[in-house]
Amino acid sequence: MPFSEKTSFVISLGRHKTTPPPAPAPTAEPHTNPRTFLCVVDESEELHQALRYACRRARSTNGRVALLYVVEPVEFQHWMAVGHLMEEERREQAEEMLQVVASVVQKLSAATPIVYIREGNLQEELMKLITEEEQFSILVLGASTGREGPGRLISHVMKRVGKLPIPVTIVPGGLTDQQIDTISG
Repeated sequence: MPFSEKTSFVISLGRHKTTPPPAPAPTAEPHTNPRTFLCVVDESEELHQALRYACRRARSTNGRVALLYVVEPVEFQHWMAVGHLMEEERREQAEEMLQVVASVVQKLSAATPIVYIREGNLQEELMKLITEEEQFSILVLGASTGREGPGRLISHVMKRVGKLPIPVTIVPGGLTDQQIDTISG
């Protein structure tokens, strides 16, 4: 099933094992405008921490999680037909990954995620989406634990954080599920 630019769906659980979070506190009251926590889906190790945090916060506030996957341009341009084929394969991989991630979000947050697939530069598409969609409450990013720093996306966002229409939460990539559950519940 191809995704439109903005698609909402429920998928059965995929291959990622995740410890289910504790049930939300019974004192959580519904909001008229539920919070929407935006997470960028990529192949990074710290995606798990960012997703878990966003799902726990969404669950405890009766909110939702939105997922953004950006298919970046293929640099292979020698033969146009090959380039188009490579782009199509990357989009199919994005859809497959989003199905798995969306199933984890559904399990952890007890709500169907909102899914966005964009094509272009990751940083540019993230900034465009944040300014186009007024429903987002918080951008949640996972920080890399590697020597090269927190990651190119966090570096990009931090240079613009004062001008963003929403707050940014950065989740350290080295946190365990239990630590995330403790701080996000």
